[in-house]
Amino acid sequence: MPDPRFFESLPALDVAELARRIGGEVLRGGDRKISAVAPLGSAGSADVAFMGDRKFVQALKDTAAGCVIVPAAASDHAPASAAVLISPTPQASWAEASMLLHRSIPLTAITAAEAAEDDTVVVEPGVVLGQGVRIGRGSRIGANSVIAPGVQIGRDCVIGSNVTIGFALIGDSVRIYAGVRIGEAGFGAAGGRSGPIDVPQLGRVIIQDNVTVGANTCIDRGAYDDTVVGENTKIDNLVMIAHNCMIGRNCLIAAHTGISGSVIVGDGVIFGGKAGIGDHLKIGEGARVAGGAGLLADVPAGETWSGYPAKPIRQFLRETVWVSKQAAKKRDDRE
Repeated sequence: MPDPRFFESLPALDVAELARRIGGEVLRGGDRKISAVAPLGSAGSADVAFMGDRKFVQALKDTAAGCVIVPAAASDHAPASAAVLISPTPQASWAEASMLLHRSIPLTAITAAEAAEDDTVVVEPGVVLGQGVRIGRGSRIGANSVIAPGVQIGRDCVIGSNVTIGFALIGDSVRIYAGVRIGEAGFGAAGGRSGPIDVPQLGRVIIQDNVTVGANTCIDRGAYDDTVVGENTKIDNLVMIAHNCMIGRNCLIAAHTGISGSVIVGDGVIFGGKAGIGDHLKIGEGARVAGGAGLLADVPAGETWSGYPAKPIRQFLRETVWVSKQAAKKRDDRE
């Protein structure tokens, strides 16, 4: 179930009505009531999940979902306990179901006094605070920032001017500089009946204690689970962290780094400027990714990788030297 501090649950639908509204075909269980969406692995008896890729067949077989949306070819793998909807575009159909069952809580402003733990909290001019916002003792919110409904901000935090924070839980002693965007929807789209549709992003952002987030950095909320930044991690200006990333403790992330969705980063990892990280990768504890590297594979703990595509730095340097020698040789031959 999406966090009720950030998302409203809409009225439950029976499977037959859900199918009618998203364009699916009921295979069985049309009278079952569904009240939420969830992934296969965490879905319960009142949830609808989907399988769009055959690599998730085992997850489909094991799911406890009350309803599953699957392509026709996968229907035999659905558990007998689940209602089944057939769709040629299961993820898009699940996205449509998400919009029928959940919506983000609209912004209704409250006063600083209602949000603040005590009178040590400073809220500068032009700040907008949503319903349910809580701000811990000694924190400061910069001018013209918007803190969306349900956001929790810890003690002794400094939030710069023109920051927007939504769908987020912020720890103590966090520094968030001007222009940062935390909790925007992650980039997710699925091919639907009439073209790509946005996949609703129903997760959160968790920023642990003592994190620094540089100016104009963006940290997207999770698609369903959370995006997490571990304690004492330091993020430079103009960094992009996509949905469902898990960033460890004590990491350093230099400017213009882009980390794609669902990347897992161990503790103490260092990213040089303009590093680009592909999705669903694992970067081991204490690893280093050099500036400008384009990472397309997992990095073992403690290793340093460089280049595009990135590889262990000694290999990269050997290959660079070899290419340089070959180029010089050809130049000498022409002369």
